[in-house]
Amino acid sequence: MSSGSEPRMPYTAPHQDKEGSQTLEESHSAKDFDLFSHPHEFPEGGLAAWMTIFGAFLAQFCGIGYTMSFGVYQDFYTQHYLTNETSSAISWIGSLNTFLVTAVGLISGPLYDRGYFYHLIIAGSLLQSFSLFMLSLSKPDQYYQIFLAQGLGMGIASGLVYVPTIAIVSHYFQRKRTLAMTFVASGSSLGAVIHPIMLNNLLNGHLGFENGVRASAGFVSVLLLIACLCMRTRLDPPVTPANYIVAAKKCIGDAPFICMIVGGFFFQTGFYYPLFFIQLDSIKHGLSVTFSFYSLVILNVSNCVARVTSGFIATFTGVPNLVIVATISAGVLNLGMIGLSSLASAVVLSMMYGYFAGLYIAMMAPLVATLTLDLSELGARMGICFFISGFGGLIGAPISGALLTSNYTWWIPAVFSGVVSVTGGIMYTVMRFIFVRRQIKEKHNARLEIIDIVS
Repeated sequence: MSSGSEPRMPYTAPHQDKEGSQTLEESHSAKDFDLFSHPHEFPEGGLAAWMTIFGAFLAQFCGIGYTMSFGVYQDFYTQHYLTNETSSAISWIGSLNTFLVTAVGLISGPLYDRGYFYHLIIAGSLLQSFSLFMLSLSKPDQYYQIFLAQGLGMGIASGLVYVPTIAIVSHYFQRKRTLAMTFVASGSSLGAVIHPIMLNNLLNGHLGFENGVRASAGFVSVLLLIACLCMRTRLDPPVTPANYIVAAKKCIGDAPFICMIVGGFFFQTGFYYPLFFIQLDSIKHGLSVTFSFYSLVILNVSNCVARVTSGFIATFTGVPNLVIVATISAGVLNLGMIGLSSLASAVVLSMMYGYFAGLYIAMMAPLVATLTLDLSELGARMGICFFISGFGGLIGAPISGALLTSNYTWWIPAVFSGVVSVTGGIMYTVMRFIFVRRQIKEKHNARLEIIDIVS
């Protein structure tokens, strides 16, 4: 849906701006050359562009940002509100939420490609607000009520909004696309800082669970209203929207894309363990309750810094290289959770893991864009990638909770999460190797074509 005064703009392949090494910078095929001749097709800024980016930032703040604050609920439910349930059962609430954020991309992706941007944003915002208010009505030890409101309802709501708010960046930016996407992604990180502080003080303060969640719901609802008013599309949807079946068939033959999906699945299996359990871990290791409340905040502050700086770092390292460093480093730090026993160790692990986790999240969308030659398929490819990779997040935290047991044996889930995360990093390394080889081959073929034309 776009303004009738705007001319129909063709979808073009995404251009990597300073994607690290010289090989990646020079590796575009000859057909991409025309992009440099028509820079006016992408405004690269302006009031409408930055208002849209700000609106997408707020949507991410309220969606993914709230989801990443589930560690507060995990601790509160375990100790006070769902005392009859195991850590693994409680983890299913958060893991279903995180899974649906990406899995619903299979629906929101093609709908976005067909021009239903506003429908998705408004429906997702209304459902997010409704689910939060319904969560406030949930009673103690009524697992199914919380599961439906927080796990199912909020997960679907965030999923309807996630892909459109990332993909809309491509309407306004080409050269600065990675920077713009990382700014939008930083909204979820800032939300993951603000929401835990609010929730810890609301849930454990005089307001209690019901009124505390209502206050949080009101805050989120206002921000989502502002987000809906700010965002505007610029490009008309393609005449022939991307077909998921066709896109899936093309993905099957795209080796780097397959490696990226496999790597994402393994990495996300271990990714949420610190986010869900670090606050409970700190409390059970005898650290002060006040500090433990802020352990997740420290992690998410570092996460926010990473997302803001990731775009600048990626212009020097390249998106694939940065993803490799982030995933392997985060996996090693997951293993380091075994050593969490003091305030100093909790601070160091929270800061370092939060930073590398933030780099990874910020680079997810740019990495898909990097591997997508046809921008009209970007929504479809994001949906496919996020859906399959999201299964890792769905099963990871519950497995870690089951390995933790009621005796709180912390080293077992830490080893599991660390190993699967490092495995994901290795798959991303394989992805880059295949991607670079393909780009070198395309560059060589383009040069041969130029030589044939000249001769």
